[in-house]
Amino acid sequence: MLIETLPVGNLEANCYIIGCPETRQAAVVDPGDEAGRILERLKKLGLQVTAIVLTHGHADHIGAVGEVKEATGAPVMIHSQDREMLTNPTRNLSAWLGGQLAFKAADRLLEDGDRIPVGNLQLKVLHTPGHTPGGICLQADGHVFTGDTLFAQSVGRSDFPGGNQKTLIQSIHTKLLVLPETTVVYPGHGPSSTIGQEKKHNPFL
Repeated sequence: MLIETLPVGNLEANCYIIGCPETRQAAVVDPGDEAGRILERLKKLGLQVTAIVLTHGHADHIGAVGEVKEATGAPVMIHSQDREMLTNPTRNLSAWLGGQLAFKAADRLLEDGDRIPVGNLQLKVLHTPGHTPGGICLQADGHVFTGDTLFAQSVGRSDFPGGNQKTLIQSIHTKLLVLPETTVVYPGHGPSSTIGQEKKHNPFL
């Protein structure tokens, strides 16, 4: 599996490129900003995008969706409970930041347990509400991409509209901490970690 991390935008949200080395197909996870930089990296790596996957619908994670979709033609995917955040600037919080992000509706609405094929890889959808109602993580081959659910020694905020602290912690315990401790955690912001490290050292858990 090829994994590229690109912190993008003012809030340095982690955009991930997940590639299949055999087929050169790839998923772009959370293209939050700097579409040109993301597309240039894909070109340099020789990857064809077959999926644009959003871990949730906040502005800093979806800002470059339109440009990446236009350039690649890949379908945009988001959990059904966050679908309105793609089309509504108030729901995705861009209106709070002085912007008006609004895109076309998602091409595919995801649910817990769905699988997204990326060449010979399979990304498994884990529904982890709490940061947003439709927050998801993506599990594949000893890796998990956690969006704004779980960070290195921290957890996502739950004080935005639709957030819930109790639900967030429950999601982490039931969907993430049950994974093997060697599973590498790739969060929506900041450095990577492992499930084992978070079990031992995360003060919020």
